[in-house]
Amino acid sequence: MTDSDDVLSELASLPTFHHPTASPDGSEVAVYYDGSGRNELCLVDAETGEMRQVSDGEVPRNARWFLRWDAGGDRVYFHLDDGGDEQNDVYAIDRDGAVEPVVEMDGQTILFDVHEEFLLVGSSAGGQMNLYRHDLATGETTKATDYERAVMSGTVSPDGERIAYATNETDDYENVDVYVADADGSNPRNLELGETGAEANVADWGPDGDRLLVADNTEDLGRAGVYDLDRDEVTWFGDLDAEEEPVQFLPGGDRFLALRTRRAAVMPVVYDVETGASRELDLPEGVASFPRVGEAALADDRVLVSHTTPDRRPELLAADLGSEAETAPERRAGDTATRESESESESESEYDVLIEAEYGDLDPDRFVDAEYFRFESDGVAATEAAAVDLDPATDLEIEALLYDSGERPSPLLVKPHGGPRGADQRSFDLYTQFLLTRGYSVLEVNYRGSTGRGRAFLEELYGDWGGAEQADVARGVEHVLATRDWIDEDRVVVFGGSYGGYSAYWQLVQYPDRYDAGIAWIGLTDLVEMYETTMPHFRTELMEKYLGSPEENPDRYEQRSPITHAENLDAPLLVVHGVNDRRVPVSQARLFRDRLADLGYERGEDGDFEYVELGEEGHASSDVDQKIRLFRILDDFLDRRLGTPGA
Repeated sequence: MTDSDDVLSELASLPTFHHPTASPDGSEVAVYYDGSGRNELCLVDAETGEMRQVSDGEVPRNARWFLRWDAGGDRVYFHLDDGGDEQNDVYAIDRDGAVEPVVEMDGQTILFDVHEEFLLVGSSAGGQMNLYRHDLATGETTKATDYERAVMSGTVSPDGERIAYATNETDDYENVDVYVADADGSNPRNLELGETGAEANVADWGPDGDRLLVADNTEDLGRAGVYDLDRDEVTWFGDLDAEEEPVQFLPGGDRFLALRTRRAAVMPVVYDVETGASRELDLPEGVASFPRVGEAALADDRVLVSHTTPDRRPELLAADLGSEAETAPERRAGDTATRESESESESESEYDVLIEAEYGDLDPDRFVDAEYFRFESDGVAATEAAAVDLDPATDLEIEALLYDSGERPSPLLVKPHGGPRGADQRSFDLYTQFLLTRGYSVLEVNYRGSTGRGRAFLEELYGDWGGAEQADVARGVEHVLATRDWIDEDRVVVFGGSYGGYSAYWQLVQYPDRYDAGIAWIGLTDLVEMYETTMPHFRTELMEKYLGSPEENPDRYEQRSPITHAENLDAPLLVVHGVNDRRVPVSQARLFRDRLADLGYERGEDGDFEYVELGEEGHASSDVDQKIRLFRILDDFLDRRLGTPGA
């Protein structure tokens, strides 16, 4: 294909699946799939892979939020909002496509767990995100917890008598603890996992209700553990050579699933609870995932695994775990036991492909693999800082991924990830591959504060939002320019969304000499206004956790807001924002737009900045039509401002 618009549309229209989850009997998989051109709820036969569409426009166009089966396997619960505003209610759809509302509350409502008698949901209806119990027989919804800090997880014991969840009651803002309470929220008990200041979480109940699968980062790298509720004792697993995240117990409770992150890749792991032995499933280095919310277990000892690499689109697999002869390391003495994975099973898993990666008329070999590398950064860039002078921070190795478009010389697009609690990984990214087709090489930097590198690396961003982590991004650009002579240093652009959008704004006002254009999508510009208008759990678990409150740190809020330094803008800027965004309200874009106008910057295609609001869209979207629209906006801006060598 040679027509650029055809390529753009074809890329954005490639069918994609989201949030697969196995039915209670393991015979089917509920999944979002947009093969029709719109996101729909489909059921997949776990043996044959045959797919049947159940919904017909009743589910959200944007597949952000996950699915859950009901306890009997007769219906699937989904989250429905208004035009992407994330003020979700919980709905159910049966096998014939009949839909009904189940939990309707003000604010954002998230389905955490399902029991045959009730649903456990989180909701910001009362202000902060807390747990509520929705009785399925009566339709009554009652509040189960009442914390000042957000409750961001919740799971129900198999007998429905207890719940487990994570929140923080300490004065240490970084701390998160795991609690167990009666099902109505009474008699909560802190399990006191790890040290104060560390983050613990709960992933799953054991099938007998006497154990919990938990996580903790006391020892820096995240680890998985099994907490025995009768003995009040936790057994930790792994040898702490990589970040690990527990996912769920397998049927019978003698094994559990986990995800292991190393070198920007995520591998699926099966642990034996008794021996402590672990086995990475035999997949190419990339990013694998089990259903984190929902069920991974299929019939006949198989599990659902999604897998992708930088140059291969996601596939949904059914992995046959078979029988593993795993070697058991010795158990350490003491009340708190640790199981090490010193030797791993050499047996291999077999896979059935339930949903194949689709490429339409595009050649799969056209997609570009990522080069993984590291570079040193002390949190101060060589490029002159125009907004805030920084002192050296901790000297760290920063991970990065570089995608080479093949153009010579090649313009460079720097693409900071969102979050900031997130990371760029070795997975297929549609935006990256789209930019590569336009001739732009792409740099992704996992700045300090990114996930996958442990607690100390994560906490480097606390109190320094807009500081050393932004210098890490600039240092990454400097490193690439110094080591790859095929990069065109006169065509460097920054593009990011959400916290990546904040990064785009900040890079342009902090390092204006480095960039020739910028695109800020759903980004933050005024941190005080963001604090006052975002959802309550983002206010506490994002703003206060990383920056304190504006009352406590007014100077830091003002200093690290891009709007404070808007007069430093010295390159064409495209501002894009969804009008229904409740995470980062559209007022963030409007304030920056108005500030530029006040400073005398000219708006328009030939001006200093361009401004686009996206109707019927919130904080990004997976909808095909909305992706095509955004791609066209980006493509047009880049072509006019810097040229498109790949056209």
